[in-house]
Amino acid sequence: MRPLAPFFCLYMTFGATLGFLSGGAPLILRARGVGLAEVGLLQLINLPVGLTFLWAPLLDRLRLPVLAHRVGWIAAAQATTILLLTTLSFGAHWPLPVLLALAVAACACVATMDIALEALVVETVPAVQRAFVASAKLCGASLGGILGVGVLVGSYDSLGWRRAALACAALDALCLLPILGYPEARLHGVAGGPERWSGGLARLRTLAGRVLVLGAYFAASYLLAGPNTLALLDLGVSLGQVGFLTGTVLPGVNLVMAVAAGGLAARFGAVRLIAGGAVGVFASGGLMAGACAVGSAGLGIAATVLSFVAGGFLGVPVFNMIYRWAQGPKPATDYALLFGAAFFAAMPLRVAAPALAGWIGWPGYFTATLPLYAAAAAWLAIAVSRTLRADGAAL
Repeated sequence: MRPLAPFFCLYMTFGATLGFLSGGAPLILRARGVGLAEVGLLQLINLPVGLTFLWAPLLDRLRLPVLAHRVGWIAAAQATTILLLTTLSFGAHWPLPVLLALAVAACACVATMDIALEALVVETVPAVQRAFVASAKLCGASLGGILGVGVLVGSYDSLGWRRAALACAALDALCLLPILGYPEARLHGVAGGPERWSGGLARLRTLAGRVLVLGAYFAASYLLAGPNTLALLDLGVSLGQVGFLTGTVLPGVNLVMAVAAGGLAARFGAVRLIAGGAVGVFASGGLMAGACAVGSAGLGIAATVLSFVAGGFLGVPVFNMIYRWAQGPKPATDYALLFGAAFFAAMPLRVAAPALAGWIGWPGYFTATLPLYAAAAAWLAIAVSRTLRADGAAL
């Protein structure tokens, strides 16, 4: 198996940068008394992640000078992210619209790096090894979340804005170095022949169905588990405790689960792993509804931990299947459609979820999301099962 360090490092910067830019702000503002509806609007910082399909064709068609095709785009996007974070480090007292614009631009660069990296995986990593790359992706993103949210937000009062932003930029620069030596040209094509490009409406129908499946799952998953941290704050858990749980303990648990899931996916199959993880996430939603109903902070924390444990098992088979579905002659475009468009389709619900919870109350909110999640998870399992049967793979 090819070394995973270059992939792991870049996925870590993905988690750290997005965690720093969009993960801590909702918690800080909610702790200061900002309403749930306004907090929900901060999800718009993540909007570029869902819009990468708009510029992904450029990454497939154009090659930058000096470096190999995919590595060149990775380096360019990462370097621009570093520049924007450095600029942001001087903006502690700048107007909020300026800071928001810079944050969105940085997220766009991070998302561009991600789709170039995913295209590199599809083109240079054999299908039988991609489950381990998916595991490295989730492990790196989890560790990045620990650094971007747990460390930078958890120590924000003493660290300050400038040093926190510069630390994130330094991490991005350091983690770019391993991929610069990746032998892209030599490994190009070892992943095997791509899925035949059928063109026209046939290809559109194939991707559209998969985008709908993924979009439904991403939306339902966020609706059920995403607002957990806001609910914990409303249950009386302090900002420091929530920051420690969500930025250190929970990503750490997720990291361990992602490591385990790589081997479990190979042993038990994607469908069984998806089903088992979905049952755990569903149970965590039920526990959270009960915790909010009785006002139990301890039960809410337990439910949140369970959601991260179960969600950790789901990540590897889901992203491994995205790699499989993106295995065409234009993998950056396909990945951007499969992940980015699905993420974008779920964005309205991500923005509206806190306001909906504020309207009907946390117990009713979590109860209402349970059947939606069950239906979306079942649809995803069916779609994965059909693909594996078509490939002749053993479940």
